[in-house]
Amino acid sequence: MGEDTWADLADQFADEAYASVKGYVRTYVMHHQLLEHLPAPPASVLDVGGGAGHQSFPLAQAGYDVTLLDSSPAMLHKAHQRLQRLPDEAQRRVTLLEADGSNAAEAVKGQRFAAVLCHGVLGYLEHPEPLVDQLCQCAAADGIVSIMTGNARTMAVRPALEQRWDDALASFDARTEIGVLGVPGRADTVEELSELMLSRGVEPLHWYGIWLFVDWLEFSGAKLDPTDSKQVAATAAVELEAGRRDPYRQLSRVFHLVGRKGNSAPA
Repeated sequence: MGEDTWADLADQFADEAYASVKGYVRTYVMHHQLLEHLPAPPASVLDVGGGAGHQSFPLAQAGYDVTLLDSSPAMLHKAHQRLQRLPDEAQRRVTLLEADGSNAAEAVKGQRFAAVLCHGVLGYLEHPEPLVDQLCQCAAADGIVSIMTGNARTMAVRPALEQRWDDALASFDARTEIGVLGVPGRADTVEELSELMLSRGVEPLHWYGIWLFVDWLEFSGAKLDPTDSKQVAATAAVELEAGRRDPYRQLSRVFHLVGRKGNSAPA
C-alpha cells in the first residue's frame, strides 16, 4: 500500500461499501461473533486498522472503551465524522490514533488491551507475521485477539460466480487477487494464522465464516436492496448461522479467527 492509498477510496469504502447489504452483514455478523468472546464492558478495545469505526463504534455504544488506530488520515477523518453522530457518552469512550499497525505497540505507549481487533487489514500486507506480532503484543494477559481476513481456500469463488472461468481455474492455488475496491489483496488460511497466533502466546479459540450467500448473490449479479430492512435482517440472521457451521463456514470468502492470550505469554 502506498502513502495513504485510502485517500481516494475513503468515500467509497466508508459511505458506499458499508451502506450495502454486504456491509451491514459484515458488521452485524462480526459484532455478534465478538460478543461471544469479549469480556464485559467497559473493557478496553484496540481496533488496529479500524478505518471509519464501523466495527468498533458499536462496541463503544455497548459500553467498551475503544481506541481506533489507523494509518490513513482520510479514513480517520471519516471516523471523526461518524463519531460525531454517536451519543456523547459513547463519543467519550473513543480515542482516534493515527499510526501504522506495524508500530501499534509503540503507538499505544505500551498499553495492553482486553481485546485487539484487526479486521480486513492483513490482506493488504505482503506478509502477515509483523502485524500479527504487534496484535499479540498489544493484548493483555487473558485478552482477546480478533482477526478477519480473506480465505485462501475459496479464492476461486468470486471469479467463478462472475463467470470468469479462466481466472477461476487459475485461482484454486492462488493467494492474491484484485479486490472489489480495485486494490490488490492477499488471503490466508485458518491453520496458518492459528499457528502465527499460537507461536506468539495466543491460543486460537474459534473461527467463523463471513460472507457466504450474500457473496454468491452479489457476484452472480443479483441486486440486494439495503432499504428493505426485513429482508436485510433475515439475510444477516442466515449469514450469522452459516458462519458458525461446517461446511458453510469453510466456503465463506472471508474468515474470522478469535484467540486468547495466555497469562504467561510475553508482553
